[in-house]
Amino acid sequence: MRHRKHTFKVGRTGSHIRCMMANMLKSLIEHERIETTVTKAKELRRHADRMITLAKKNTLATRRRAIADLMIRFNALTPKEARAAKKDNDTYAYNGDRLVIGKLFTDLGPRFAARNGGYTRIIKTRQRIGDNASMCYIEYLQD
Repeated sequence: MRHRKHTFKVGRTGSHIRCMMANMLKSLIEHERIETTVTKAKELRRHADRMITLAKKNTLATRRRAIADLMIRFNALTPKEARAAKKDNDTYAYNGDRLVIGKLFTDLGPRFAARNGGYTRIIKTRQRIGDNASMCYIEYLQD
């Protein structure tokens, strides 16, 4: 029996699903609104709400958990690059994923501090031209 076994397969392997969800989460956190299919958005909503819950706690353990879930790999800067980034205050010298973690914990976490859940909204838009898939926007609420 498969009672209470939630799966999201859509014809992909487990590793492909994890990578796809991590990439979609990074885009959602960075832009706060993305367009995708309804099936992917409903699965992404589960993960996006969990990220906000982690960001609201804002401890070292929750930061590490978010980094692991988003599959963020930190590329070490050379000493020369680090000095240049510190001198010019150039955030683009860093990996873009570092900015995603910063935005999650400094902007989105405090924004939803008084809210107990339901941080995202799905707005259905159209049918995709090629395969007639239902498309939608998924976005974080402006709380």
